[in-house]
Amino acid sequence: MATSEANTNNEVPTVLVRDRQGSAILCFLEELINIKENDYALLTPVDTPVSLFRLIEDEDPELLETIDSTEPILSVADVVLQEHDLTLVRSAVTLTVTGELDEPDPEELEEEDIDDESETYELLVSFRVEEEEYGLYIPLDPFFIVAKIKDGKASLVEGDEFDKVQPLIEKELEDKELTN
Repeated sequence: MATSEANTNNEVPTVLVRDRQGSAILCFLEELINIKENDYALLTPVDTPVSLFRLIEDEDPELLETIDSTEPILSVADVVLQEHDLTLVRSAVTLTVTGELDEPDPEELEEEDIDDESETYELLVSFRVEEEEYGLYIPLDPFFIVAKIKDGKASLVEGDEFDKVQPLIEKELEDKELTN
């Protein structure tokens, strides 16, 4: 796969981003920002990002933030998604789903605020593993990824580096917005 490819028919360029473990995710390039002589890319995944939650009766769903890619829960999720002609991808940064997703009807959309930050999600599928119920949810807010571009390769910005560069990127975007 190419690390970056721009199509000639006005399509958004894509960038392949790798994390420290070597996992990759293909993203659309939304913005390229130069900060302190470094190029940073603001990206959105090509495939649909999803979040895995444990569903507990009479309680808010519990986000499973770190899950091993070999976890049996994901194998069951694979089977359930295949029934809908979808595929679960264990990408860098997040789980994603490939395949034709139906566009939700805004009037029928059952949004759920299911975490402390009041992010809104839509349930894609739910399933049981042993005695536990789980759900894969699509975040309805934009899902952005920050990558550092160096020598034509994109690497995920995470940890301390992300904490340092995030406010600088936000300021650059605000300044750019004000000048437009």
